[in-house]
Amino acid sequence: MGDSNPTPRTSVHQALGGGKVADVLLWRKWSGGVVLLVSATTLWYLFERAGYNFLSFVANVLLLLVVILFFWAKSASLLNRPLPPLPNLEISEKTVGRVADELQVWINYVLSIAHDIAIGRNLKLFLKVAVGLWLVSYIGSLFNFLTLVYVGVILSLSVPLIYDKYQHHIDEKLSVTHRIIQTQYRKIDETVLRKLPLPSNKEKKMR
Repeated sequence: MGDSNPTPRTSVHQALGGGKVADVLLWRKWSGGVVLLVSATTLWYLFERAGYNFLSFVANVLLLLVVILFFWAKSASLLNRPLPPLPNLEISEKTVGRVADELQVWINYVLSIAHDIAIGRNLKLFLKVAVGLWLVSYIGSLFNFLTLVYVGVILSLSVPLIYDKYQHHIDEKLSVTHRIIQTQYRKIDETVLRKLPLPSNKEKKMR
């Protein structure tokens, strides 16, 4: 008899990295989630509703911070009090290397997609990219950038939590939806895409 145990599912916490970010997004650390939500809401209100200028706001905040730290350090030296507890303000080479490696992976992935579309004449991939870019353009026309970022923060604090609670039911619905989309895509592929004339490699080289 074979093993009939189902394959264990990856938890949402593990899929999000299993670290502090996952704890915040799943509201396992309420303080982090509340701080992120309140901060995002405050910034969105200041720049969208109250009409604050982003550059002026950042400059004023930095100016206030510098003034506080300067007078704190001066008063500490006069009153024999401890200096402001500032961390080591530098970026390590390890962090820079990690960020560079991550950027390299994403840039190479984008370039490989561009290569498949331009050189490989991958029509299916071209249609997927075109539809995706059109959706991004359409959504971007409905909101400005700041509102779009704020909506993204709200979704990041709600969607993972909802999916974590109702993962089984959502997976079933997504599986049914995926099968329907695959069926419709095969029909379009057989009736339309495969009938489109595409130049062969020999024709392209001769050109």
